[in-house]
Amino acid sequence: MEAFPDEWTQKEFLHERARLENEGVKVLLIDTILAPIERVETVLYNPFELNKEPESSVFVFYCDTGKETKERLGHYRKKFPDHHCLSLRGGRGYWRKYMGLEDDGRAPACSI
Repeated sequence: MEAFPDEWTQKEFLHERARLENEGVKVLLIDTILAPIERVETVLYNPFELNKEPESSVFVFYCDTGKETKERLGHYRKKFPDHHCLSLRGGRGYWRKYMGLEDDGRAPACSI
């Protein structure tokens, strides 16, 4: 099983999502504050539904600043032991909506 850090920057998220999804690993950006991020697909935090995701999926949780989701990683990792849980560094506040994204919210194949 691949080791993951506690958090990814936006750039790391976009790069790693593209790489991992090419390897068949699902990567989800999880909204914990009921505030989706513009121009990127997010999933609302719903433990019941998230537990249905394939084992070894990567869950990247975000809040406004990234601080709360990083502090709660232990909780998320206990709740989702078959998934990889990370925090988005800087959260929604540091997200740059045009950084390396295509119109559909996906990272271009040759970006980063």
